[in-house]
Amino acid sequence: MNPRILPIGTLCLGAAILAGLPWLLSTGLLNAAIQMLIAALFASAFNVVCGQAGMLSFGHAAYFGVGAFATVHAMNAVGGAGIVPTPLLPLAGALGGLLVGVIAGWFSTQRTGTYFAMITLAIAELLHSIAPHIKSVFGGEAGVSSMRMPSMGLSFGSTAEVYYLTLAWVLASLVLLYLYTRTPVGRLALGLRENRHRLAFLGYDVHRLSVLVFTVSAMFSGIAGGLQVISNEAANYVLFESTLSAAAVLNTYIGGVGTFLGPALGAALMTFFGYAVSDLTQSWLLYQGILFVVVMMFMPQGLAGLFSGTAVLWRRFGALRLLPMAASFVAASVLLAAGTAFVVEMLRRLFSRDYRALLGADSSTAWPPVPLYGVDWAPGAWLTWAVPLVLLGVGLALARIARQRLQGLLDQPSAQTDAPHAP
Repeated sequence: MNPRILPIGTLCLGAAILAGLPWLLSTGLLNAAIQMLIAALFASAFNVVCGQAGMLSFGHAAYFGVGAFATVHAMNAVGGAGIVPTPLLPLAGALGGLLVGVIAGWFSTQRTGTYFAMITLAIAELLHSIAPHIKSVFGGEAGVSSMRMPSMGLSFGSTAEVYYLTLAWVLASLVLLYLYTRTPVGRLALGLRENRHRLAFLGYDVHRLSVLVFTVSAMFSGIAGGLQVISNEAANYVLFESTLSAAAVLNTYIGGVGTFLGPALGAALMTFFGYAVSDLTQSWLLYQGILFVVVMMFMPQGLAGLFSGTAVLWRRFGALRLLPMAASFVAASVLLAAGTAFVVEMLRRLFSRDYRALLGADSSTAWPPVPLYGVDWAPGAWLTWAVPLVLLGVGLALARIARQRLQGLLDQPSAQTDAPHAP
């Protein structure tokens, strides 16, 4: 069987599943799916600069925001009829991202490394600072709002129609980004990451190449911003905030900065994580940070590297030999997550303002019980803190067992190879 058939089949299956989501999800979850698609495109555009060219940008929200405002003004043009039909509005975002990307890229790529990162951050912060004061363009504190107009026989008034428009643009953009990676410019971008001095020695204009790569990334970031405006029908200067740039960095590295679809996977999962966990706890940003640290320490290739590595082990050793190690790893992850969540939620409640007020009002009890997971836990009781300690201890033990089993599997082939040569 051709090994290329499996990835193509997987992508087609993924596209088919995405196309069927409007029949499976509620309106609220479908809106979350739209945000997942937009975040996936933004992370993939950011990966053009960071993952492929090795230029870490801390201010990519600038081009996302510029694309958003270019789109909302295109929607309001001609008396609200729009410059182009609604399905083509992301082209305005692409144009805005491209123009600003050329200018910002020419300045920022004059330097490399930390200096490049700081310049990109400064450009984004500059836009974030001046946007509230240029009300004719950015609308001030209120921002700029608009409405989706009917076009091509579609009203674009339903969430499903907006979802399919977003899906079509995201899939088309990902295909174009993949084709870009196969071009000579895309191949040379890898040289920027590996050894830009050698590229210059070979006669290439490194600065011009860097500007070109930066512009491609900014253009597709503008498309993502345009899709955001089509979904929300509004744009505000908060789109230039550093939190959006940080989210792109976080999503890309969690998904896998060295792979093409890794950033899209990381962005989709982290966006869903935010929607799901933010309704359950106020500490969801802390959990995101913990997850990022864990991935960087133990999975430097990201989630995509984890999946590809698991597939390699599956083909090499088979399911039966891999199952005990995988079971230990899954059980360890669940126990460690449960123990960590217990400690974080208990501490959050203990240090909350409501608990301090309760502690001061009730003088008869030194430490009132804390309700958590349907149980009232006494903060001063040893059992309260023994539960997370047991969860964390057993989880660490299972993680060590899983690592030993994996190492044992990896050592077996070498042992079998060396056996015939033993005296």
